[in-house]
Amino acid sequence: MKRLISIGVSLAILLLIYWQIDFAELLQVFRQSDRLWLAVSLGMVVPLTGFTAWRLQQLMPASPDTTQGLDFGESNRLILAASSLNMVLPSKMGDIAKAYFMRDRGHLTGSLALSLVVFEKACDMLSLLLWCVFGLLLYPAKDWLFWGMTVSVATGLVLGLLLLGSPGFAQFFFKRAHQIAPKKLKLKINKLSYSWKEMHDYFWGDRRRLSLIAGTSIFIWFLHLLQIWLFTLSLRADVPFLANLALSPLAILAGLLPLTFAGVGTRDAALIAFYQPYMPAAVGAALGVLTTSRYFLPALGGLPFLGQYLKLAQEIRMSSK
Repeated sequence: MKRLISIGVSLAILLLIYWQIDFAELLQVFRQSDRLWLAVSLGMVVPLTGFTAWRLQQLMPASPDTTQGLDFGESNRLILAASSLNMVLPSKMGDIAKAYFMRDRGHLTGSLALSLVVFEKACDMLSLLLWCVFGLLLYPAKDWLFWGMTVSVATGLVLGLLLLGSPGFAQFFFKRAHQIAPKKLKLKINKLSYSWKEMHDYFWGDRRRLSLIAGTSIFIWFLHLLQIWLFTLSLRADVPFLANLALSPLAILAGLLPLTFAGVGTRDAALIAFYQPYMPAAVGAALGVLTTSRYFLPALGGLPFLGQYLKLAQEIRMSSK
């Protein structure tokens, strides 16, 4: 039911956007786009998936009977299938299925496998916030709204770094969250707290692995933001790269709000609003379409592998009831 509501909200926002934009003008934007840059920017999905799969390999320890816990091809299939599952199942079930598969493949405990995925997602979020703060600090045209967003994003970054780097602060945070959370969320917070502690013990016991994963995550998110800037080039919009470092993460963060299906609608509206100084609304809407393709192309690529992991995800949902 929640998924149907989110799809409805996405459709409502898109209808509002396209009601205000001449659809013929939007089509004209794509007709006049630079086909070479469009191909290059869309093609970046391939190396981005590859780097993300390589990071997943480094996250997972070697199993006792193999030299490596997860081979590169298998890691790619798992990343693509998780993208597909996240599109069709609620609550990021694809990432949870990824944790269960890592448990079975690497002979890990379930909590450790979940903690590895938690750490992967935490690194992604902190890397996105890091680039956003960097871009916002250098963004020249800051009014009170952008200063407020700069402070908010920087606060989120500091809080995330404290959660990741300080076991004491993390324990205090989860304890307070448990006290004020609704009854339905208390069990999930307890599980997350336990996984977070196990993640601390695992990664802070190996500083080399910690540095490798953190550095790779920052580089991966640089490529994500570079891809969006290449989208603007393909649409023949003149957007400074440093401005893109500030604006594109804000739009991505807007898409993470739990209101819409895969961020569709909220992310599109944010792109039109934030990039308004550099492009008309029709070009901003086209940028929204291309940015959404970053999520749908990997999901399409994961369809051939979806059967195996969908069965696993269903088993997870049944066992959690």
